[in-house]
Amino acid sequence: MTQGYQEQKSTRSSRSARSAGPAGAENPYWAAYEESYGVPRQPEPEPEPEPEPELETDVKQPEAEPEPDAKPKKPGRDRYLDLLRSLALVRVVVYHLFGWAWLTVLFPSMGVMFALAGSLMARSLNRPAWGVIRGRIRRLLPPLWAFSVVALALMFAGGWDPGKSSDGPTWGWLELVNYLIPVGAPPFPWSVGSKSGLLEDTWAVQAAGVLWYLRAYLWFVVASPLLLWAFRRVPWVTLLAPLALTAVVGTGLVTIPGETGNAVTDFAVYGGCWVLGIAHHEGFLAKVPRYMAVSCSALIMAFGLWWASGHLGPDGWDLNDIPLAQATWSFGFVVILLQYSPSWQELPGRLARWDKLVTLSNNRAVTIYLWHNLLIMATVPLLDLLYNLPFMQSESATAALDTTYMIWMFVLVWPLIGLAVLALGWIEDIAARRSPRLWPNGAKRGGSRRKT
Repeated sequence: MTQGYQEQKSTRSSRSARSAGPAGAENPYWAAYEESYGVPRQPEPEPEPEPEPELETDVKQPEAEPEPDAKPKKPGRDRYLDLLRSLALVRVVVYHLFGWAWLTVLFPSMGVMFALAGSLMARSLNRPAWGVIRGRIRRLLPPLWAFSVVALALMFAGGWDPGKSSDGPTWGWLELVNYLIPVGAPPFPWSVGSKSGLLEDTWAVQAAGVLWYLRAYLWFVVASPLLLWAFRRVPWVTLLAPLALTAVVGTGLVTIPGETGNAVTDFAVYGGCWVLGIAHHEGFLAKVPRYMAVSCSALIMAFGLWWASGHLGPDGWDLNDIPLAQATWSFGFVVILLQYSPSWQELPGRLARWDKLVTLSNNRAVTIYLWHNLLIMATVPLLDLLYNLPFMQSESATAALDTTYMIWMFVLVWPLIGLAVLALGWIEDIAARRSPRLWPNGAKRGGSRRKT
């Protein structure tokens, strides 16, 4: 029993003794009064006892409703969306390594990534728009600058001269600004170095080719306040307008020349997915009956495949070469994914074993995307060293390596990506104004496991 409880008990005992007034039979003065006057005196009404103070050690019964000043739980990350982003990154790496066109149909990763980014952007726009846009740009640029320094140094070392651009020397050098702020397409040589060099002579095309995504992302970030404003007023028009725009600029009906046309086409193709992310955050998709959403999405996706069948590009069913098919297929695919979104706070069941990798890939998504293509090409000179080993001099060993070469590239690229995360991933933390972390996979320091 605590000292406070004893003090409260003593106070209640003294209060009870004082409240027993002259009406008590044990009071001698009251007995003498009755004998003298013969009329019993009406006792004064006893004052109502004061409510006893509640003990600090008492257990309160839970109330039906929470206290008004109780703070709601802070919502955590949606692990389902994090899992989709990780799958999209893996699919991008596999596609750029093997070049399988059917992967663009199996899982339209870019549409998924733009939808997830749109949802997060809409969530952030609860704050002032200019601050959100500035924060998004700040988090994007430093990782890009690190990549640009390495890529440009290799290009210049290979003998590339931007001043020899077909657009003129002045414009050729000015276009380098896109390596700092990706508002347009950064220039790069179609051939640099030699075929017998450390990297094949087309490495710059593949390394810098991924930067279109950053340009499109930047455009969407800047346009998001307007897109959110329009969606809240005319949701269906805003949702379907990018598909209509793709039908105009992505089919040759209207042609916009140069990189401006490519930028507008990318904005139209993936604009529907970005707005779908906004619709997901706003709860709009949840109001649409699931059977209706899935049925309409299936029809849109079927149209996309039908259109692709009549407009196959040089790589066949690669939807990246067929804008309208890419737009419609990605749109319907994303609707179905978001309709069945379970909003996991933790990865369930067997998926939980991938929790740390999912966390790591989401914390280093920009680093993985920027560097993966260059690292894929870096596997080639490393694997070529195997041919010089003594046990590889036989024809059978050489033939075995030739047959499985792509598989070994796939195996080797992931450790290289891990090294890039260790060496350069911390730049994402600096850009986000966080303390630098080498391997942010969610594991607590000291080897302790995360609580589940």
